[in-house]
Amino acid sequence: MRLAAFILANREPILAEWEEFARTCSPASGSMDITALRDHAEAMLQTIATDLSGSQTGHEQTEKSRGRGRTRGHAATSAAGEHGAGRAESGYTMDQMVAEYRALRASVIRLWTKASGSLETEDIDDLTRFNEAIDQSLAESVARFNQDVEEAKETFLAILGHDLRTPLGAIRTSSQFMLETGDLVEPHRTLTERIAASSGRSITMIGDLLDFTRGHLGGGIPVTPVEMDLGKVVHDVVDEVMAACPNCPIDTDTRVEQHGCWDPARLGQALGNLVSNAAQHGAQGTAVTVQISGEGDWASIRVHNRGAVIPEEQLDAIFNPMRARRAPGHSTAAGPTGSLGLGLYIAEQIVIAHGGRIEVESSAEAGTTFTVFLPRRRVDPA
Repeated sequence: MRLAAFILANREPILAEWEEFARTCSPASGSMDITALRDHAEAMLQTIATDLSGSQTGHEQTEKSRGRGRTRGHAATSAAGEHGAGRAESGYTMDQMVAEYRALRASVIRLWTKASGSLETEDIDDLTRFNEAIDQSLAESVARFNQDVEEAKETFLAILGHDLRTPLGAIRTSSQFMLETGDLVEPHRTLTERIAASSGRSITMIGDLLDFTRGHLGGGIPVTPVEMDLGKVVHDVVDEVMAACPNCPIDTDTRVEQHGCWDPARLGQALGNLVSNAAQHGAQGTAVTVQISGEGDWASIRVHNRGAVIPEEQLDAIFNPMRARRAPGHSTAAGPTGSLGLGLYIAEQIVIAHGGRIEVESSAEAGTTFTVFLPRRRVDPA
């Protein structure tokens, strides 16, 4: 019997073995009923059998072997993809889901060869195509599993960050009120100042976390552009950074006014991340320079410092928060402006939201320069 016909005629014993193995994937399987354990397995077997029954070109075979194919009868939302989503929701690990496919492959091949007794030449072709179809289904399940797990993680972080802001805000407000009364004596005043500063940094980190999840969940960081001048934003940012890093001189050049339609609060956030980063990582005794310029439809902001050179191999991933940017010896996350390391990522996302871009150059001779390019008027693509 050809493999496709065997699968359709023996779905029940195949599914029974699938269910038996799925029950061993604890603790996720402990509370699942038969329907949940079998999940979309029957539909997946039907899809695989349909694929085996039809012809296949050499190109289709190559695409499947590379995980880019689609089994015949594949719907826009495949059974394998739904299976991956269901396993992610049920609490299965990736290893457990992959093991399910290994068990399914082994069960089908064992039952089929036992029933056939011996394999003919055409059976070898069926076996090859069956393995390709299983691999394709596994690729679809893994892709959907990863997608749903990542979305769940980011949604959880967004909810957590949002819910933490209220109690931290209350702590910060209360500590600031206690300091403003002037009634505290040492050591209570120093301790209260630490509470106010720590809660403020925590609120900043939570804001970064929320912006990070907005960017990763696909909505991007929202901006509300208004007519403004870059000079005021630059001076406000520099004043704030110098207050936090009084030992780092910052030179500004805003002689040429640059007007445009931007979000001042978000631009201030992006520039604050770039300037504070330059101040923290700059060589002692050297100044950070911030210069605005531009002509035509574009304006630019240049932030320059001298310090540890960013290795060339790290420049391409400089805005990726999951990649290390500096050597451990240059880390200042525990300092007065300590953060989650999301500053450059958030700065880039804010600039992108304005339709602009950030470029970075770093060398021992010229130092490190981040240049922000902003269109004066964003034109959304049609």
